[in-house]
Amino acid sequence: MSYSNKIKYLAVDRSKLNRTTLHDKTKKELAIIMNNILSQKIHGISFSPYLEDQDPGLESVITEKQIKQRLQIIQPYTRWIRTFSCTNGNELTPKIAHEMGLKTLVGAWLGSDLEKNEEEINNAIFIARNGYADILAIGNEVLLREDLTVEELIGYIKRVKNELPNIQIGYVDAYYTFANYPEIADLCDVILANCYPFWEYCSLETSVDYMKHMYKLAQSVSKGKKVIISETGWPSKGSRFGEAVPTLKNAMDYFIQTYQWTQAENIDVFYFSSFDEIWKAGHEGEYGAFWGLWDKDGKYKFDY
Repeated sequence: MSYSNKIKYLAVDRSKLNRTTLHDKTKKELAIIMNNILSQKIHGISFSPYLEDQDPGLESVITEKQIKQRLQIIQPYTRWIRTFSCTNGNELTPKIAHEMGLKTLVGAWLGSDLEKNEEEINNAIFIARNGYADILAIGNEVLLREDLTVEELIGYIKRVKNELPNIQIGYVDAYYTFANYPEIADLCDVILANCYPFWEYCSLETSVDYMKHMYKLAQSVSKGKKVIISETGWPSKGSRFGEAVPTLKNAMDYFIQTYQWTQAENIDVFYFSSFDEIWKAGHEGEYGAFWGLWDKDGKYKFDY
């Protein structure tokens, strides 16, 4: 499958985007604003329980103990968590989260390994039937990675919808995927759109206005269904990526501007991410490991 002749990035004149920044404020001032937002609880956050020596690509098995320890750190600051898998211990997370008063966007990880997909799907159905999934996401960026065809993905989603008629079912991918494949948007109960100005080389100053256009594109094919920003964030460390510069101050600035916009517009966001994930450095470069609000050891990164 190819994205040639399809939308990949927004066709907007970036020179005409609104430029906003909070860089007139000190790190301490930004930290105070950010702490105030978190203390009131954000809508949701992407949850990764993996520790420094673990890697989901190597099928590291996570334990109930580490899930509880990680959730206890973020629980005071969020209403929802988003999970990415229902195997290798991840299937324990939704129940534990519910017991801690958190709602869950439960993800079933799909890929090219069809046998593993069966385990993910079956566990996801079990979790939902037991009342631990408030929303179920069948697949994450499967089309972006070209792991499955559109027809294969549709088959999985339809299968789960038939099994769980009373659960909201969606699929997570880049915002433009739903414009490229409106049949996916039509099938979903909720649109789960990943919106990353950083990965599209945006400067911090234009990033939030650019994200507004991302959201509107997904919304334009939603036919009135709710659109949730299932991922967005800004890394705190790494090399320059086009006009996007990862620093601690830029990460705080982006977080604050994101919530100033989404809270004013009543848009639900799952921020990426809870913790720095060292394993990602091998997949996305240095900045891949530094998207967390907390570092790899569970220490809050923006306390000035």
